[in-house]
Amino acid sequence: MLSFEQVEERLNFWQWPHHPYEVTVGNMHLAFNVKTMVMTWVVMILVAIFGIVATRNANMRRPNGTQNVLEAVWEFIRGLVYENMDKKKGNALLSIVITYFIFILFSNLIGLVPTMSSPTADYNTTMALALCTFFLIFIFGIRYKGLKYFKHYLEPFPLFLPIIIVEDLAKPITLTFRLYGNIYAGEVLVAVLLGLLGGWTHVLGGFVASTIWLAFSIFVGLIQAFIFTMLSIVYVSQAVADHH
Repeated sequence: MLSFEQVEERLNFWQWPHHPYEVTVGNMHLAFNVKTMVMTWVVMILVAIFGIVATRNANMRRPNGTQNVLEAVWEFIRGLVYENMDKKKGNALLSIVITYFIFILFSNLIGLVPTMSSPTADYNTTMALALCTFFLIFIFGIRYKGLKYFKHYLEPFPLFLPIIIVEDLAKPITLTFRLYGNIYAGEVLVAVLLGLLGGWTHVLGGFVASTIWLAFSIFVGLIQAFIFTMLSIVYVSQAVADHH
């Protein structure tokens, strides 16, 4: 049986650096995870290719397979948005949350490809996504309510202000660690499975363990993309609702 460190070393097919690349700018110290950055760009390119293929030569009468997939995602997310928000307000959010869903789904599933890893298995990625949702709450709230949006911080009584602030701050934190925890746990379980099996099972970046874990990981990746998108819709819808 192999240790977790040994398995990680064997799975490092692309020889990713074990430590972040560190840069100091003035008094600011920055650390960059090369693997996460590269895999994020790979996912963005794949999402762009998917979008181009799905919309290129689009035909309403005889849609191709990729177009059908994109239309199914669009209709599904649109239904979620319209169930929670007024259509006029929801249309402004629709393209954002659809991009959320597709990007997060691709990020979750790319870790199942041998030698690859999920950008969402790094909390820096999930935190960035969660902060986007956090700022969207205020952007939409102020856009449709103006300064009256902040009125709910004083209702029903200023005594509840700390509770409301904690509730707002908890939203990006829970979004960050729910997605990160589930995806990272999946990659750790693959490594643990490889450690238990030992021997030649590390070949092709853990292909054997990934195949065994494939069905469950696809389910988890899909569910987590849905949960993150759904919660983002709900949080924004609360901000623009007539009664916050």
